[in-house]
Amino acid sequence: MPSENKSRVRWFLVFWLFILSAVSYLDRVNISIAGGSIVDSYHLTDVQLGKVFSALVAGYALFQTLGGHLADRFGPRRVLTGGVIWWGIFTGLTALVPANIDNALLLFVAVRFLLGAGEAVIYPAANQFIARWIPVRERGIANGWIFAGVGAGAGLTPPFITYFMIHYGWRASFWACALIGFAGGIVWFVAARDNPADHPRVSAAELAEIRSGLTVGSAADSKYANALVPWKRVVRSREVWAVTVSYFCYGYVAWIFFSWFYRYLAKVRGLDLKASALYSMLPFIAMLVCCLVGGMLNDRLTKWRGPRLGRCVLAAVAMAGAGIFIAFGSQVQGVRLASVVLAGGAGALYLSQSSFWSVTADIAGGSAGSVSGFMNMGGQIGGALTGSLTPWIAVRYGWTASFLVAAGLCLFGALCWLAVNPLKTLTQPERESVLDQVHS
Repeated sequence: MPSENKSRVRWFLVFWLFILSAVSYLDRVNISIAGGSIVDSYHLTDVQLGKVFSALVAGYALFQTLGGHLADRFGPRRVLTGGVIWWGIFTGLTALVPANIDNALLLFVAVRFLLGAGEAVIYPAANQFIARWIPVRERGIANGWIFAGVGAGAGLTPPFITYFMIHYGWRASFWACALIGFAGGIVWFVAARDNPADHPRVSAAELAEIRSGLTVGSAADSKYANALVPWKRVVRSREVWAVTVSYFCYGYVAWIFFSWFYRYLAKVRGLDLKASALYSMLPFIAMLVCCLVGGMLNDRLTKWRGPRLGRCVLAAVAMAGAGIFIAFGSQVQGVRLASVVLAGGAGALYLSQSSFWSVTADIAGGSAGSVSGFMNMGGQIGGALTGSLTPWIAVRYGWTASFLVAAGLCLFGALCWLAVNPLKTLTQPERESVLDQVHS
């Protein structure tokens, strides 16, 4: 992360988006760690638990585009603060589902669906922040930091939730998650502003640096900087559909780790509670590291040879590599080696993460929230499908088949990137390319 004094405000806000990203995944993944206790307490099956997992991702997916639209209209500061408060409330409500109640499954599904709806704003709002605050040449590493929060939050979840489960019960862990979320949201509201010009701590030098590097941020083009892109143009864009389909594949694979990896190690591979918590951290540590590495490579390759290499080729190679890791990991007999190889697949997948969000910020300008929300809706539909389809495949064909399906989707998602032209903007098709600004 850049350390120059003139850059400190925007990078502090990027860091806090990293924190909120981590909190959001803490609140999502906690139920996969507590799933065994919930299944036992409420006499559910794994397939029924899968419906609870899918409910969160379904709510998250369905409200992506709306969340992005709200961020475009009202700014990332208020929208994200409201989202954090919302999902904190429903995290706490998850722990309040009564025991010995006939419709417990329905209540879990409803609460987790609404939790997902609240969390839908985080990454579209963050991408709207990126479009307004972060120059093109820094968007890869900025997104790398934001999505490193995924690995941090999901990686800390197993030991954190396991500790609370052992000492205080699973319900206490959800209340703790809710309190952490409230605290993070308050800091964001106090520290953030929707535009750098409105922030009292942004220096003239930093403001000039930001404005000089935005996709549509030069003085001559200022009328395009916050222009909303017509939806007719969005839905006709080959680039939007290609990244959305690829992100569907990405989301399907990622949510296997978020929803089922802990249960897979404990139930299928036979690890005890503490060992499962330890080894289930590996994919998320790999995600954290590879998000940062991928973001750095994204910016450096883009500056060296342009966004087609830095954004698209990098993402395609990373997703293909993830498919190879996952396919091999599913065949490994030793549980520890399998955990390491599968974690390699998760890490390779997350090398591509910043490409998705950087491209949508590059091409969408003032509609970065809406366009990235549309893309993320595709990713979360894939994640919702994972929640229910993965145990269904495992019951009928074995867990190896579940991982091989994921590997195949990685390869298909990699191919989709070949259809993306990152120089074709939606905001003003006739304007100069992003490449020109990257090299300027």
